[in-house]
Amino acid sequence: MRNRRFAALLLLTLGSTAAYAGGGPFGIDHRLHYDNSGIWKRSDQQILLYGTVLSVAGGALALGDNDKLGDTLWRSVDSIVIASAGAQAMKWTFQRERPSQTDNPNKFFKGIHAQSFPSGEVATISAAVTPIMLAYGDDHPVVYALALLPAYDAVARMKTHGHWQSDVLVGAAIGVGVGIWAEHRQSPLILSVLPGGFKIGFVHRFD
Repeated sequence: MRNRRFAALLLLTLGSTAAYAGGGPFGIDHRLHYDNSGIWKRSDQQILLYGTVLSVAGGALALGDNDKLGDTLWRSVDSIVIASAGAQAMKWTFQRERPSQTDNPNKFFKGIHAQSFPSGEVATISAAVTPIMLAYGDDHPVVYALALLPAYDAVARMKTHGHWQSDVLVGAAIGVGVGIWAEHRQSPLILSVLPGGFKIGFVHRFD
């Protein structure tokens, strides 16, 4: 029950940016006014994406699986890898044109160059923060503010015509779903196939 409430809350945060009539699979897709300035700049989106991935991966390698935070970060690593791979597979399958390529949100199966659906970046960032929020949110509610990261990225990707509304919503759903799965595994998946030294972590190894 808690997982369903959490997923609904995060998707509602993202979905509030997409509540307009339009086209696409959910009837909500439309091209926003283009804005690649200020906080919406593409370079800022990339800083957020790469910063999130590097922070999670770096923290996981540093801490290993010796404490709750390290274990949670390894689950975020699992979530990032699986969600981003799944989103990319869907891009290749659905081949949807981006708002930068067309003003028609119904253009699917247009070739491998068309990779709008779903948003891999929103999926990745949602996947990164979901295990952390699930692990720490009940005791430290401020952690739920991490939901603002994928919400910001979703809006920014639409403003720079990288994605339609349904792209970012489905990307978020993928990230949240995989993140919930990763958090509830008995142990982190990727860590289980790596050499034992990664379980210790660089910080503990040199104590």
